[in-house]
Amino acid sequence: MVVSEKVVNNLAKKLDVHSIHIRVFLSNTKVKELDNIENFYKKYIDESPKPFVKWVGGKRQLLRQFREMNLYPPYGFDPNKGVYFEPFVGGGAMFFDLLPNKSILSDTNQELIITYNVIKNDVDTLIKKLKEHQVKNSKEYFLKIRTQDVKNISEVDIAARFIYLNRTCFNGLFRVNNKGEFNVPYGDNKNPLICDEDNLKKISAALDGIEIKCQDYKKVLDKARKGDFVYFDPPYYPVNKTSNFTKYTATDFLEKEQKELQNVYLQLHKRGCFVMLSNSDTPFIDKLYSNLNKKIKIYKVYAGRAINVNPNKRGKINELVIINY
Repeated sequence: MVVSEKVVNNLAKKLDVHSIHIRVFLSNTKVKELDNIENFYKKYIDESPKPFVKWVGGKRQLLRQFREMNLYPPYGFDPNKGVYFEPFVGGGAMFFDLLPNKSILSDTNQELIITYNVIKNDVDTLIKKLKEHQVKNSKEYFLKIRTQDVKNISEVDIAARFIYLNRTCFNGLFRVNNKGEFNVPYGDNKNPLICDEDNLKKISAALDGIEIKCQDYKKVLDKARKGDFVYFDPPYYPVNKTSNFTKYTATDFLEKEQKELQNVYLQLHKRGCFVMLSNSDTPFIDKLYSNLNKKIKIYKVYAGRAINVNPNKRGKINELVIINY
């Protein structure tokens, strides 16, 4: 359905959503009349997929704050023409919120990317495997699955293992040691939802036609062009010497790596891409992105983080969001 920009903006205001969400909705839904669009939109949202993993640092809780602060998504991005890139996809909260038809998702976490592709291509077998994990779940079973060598099991088993461990480990934390081995303890969760069959099938449908690759974030430079939207959610720079304990791969992402990322950000900006980046609120990151270009601005947002073993020490912390639009 083709509607004017004025109508799109009026609908966005009426439904209290971003205009880009309305554009994506209209391009993905067969709506013939505007009179009943509210019901169609609510049904569309109810039937939309949600992230399949709990992910420390996930952005789902911040989406409304981003929109209210006009940080995301960029108004100039056309989801029917431009490509959405998420090179540190993680739980994919931003992708699942926007659901653009043209997207390239990537990460260097091989097990995560295998899981995305298994959901995309073989979701029924994955669901069957997850139901087996659901029945057998216990601390002893968790430890048995955790010690599996992923080099010796199928991709479907890798995906089922990945989701099972994520749903049953402490706080949904994904952390590996220097050998790349998952080492988070059992979470002793009561009745964890290990197999969310309905959501997995929705995700599978949403990923149809989406490019998903295990690759370094710098590869975004090979395809991103003017008008595309790139969202970076890298491993955060540690706020102090003891806070860097959430390694998602066996490699570090510290000063050198953060400076290389800044360079990629600047190259994308010069190409005319819309670029958004999240990171920790530290003097190092603030200095790294300050005074790069008058269009590149730094904002503070407030996120609830729950990775401390002591619940009394969990709470709101500042994060930085850097945008060029």
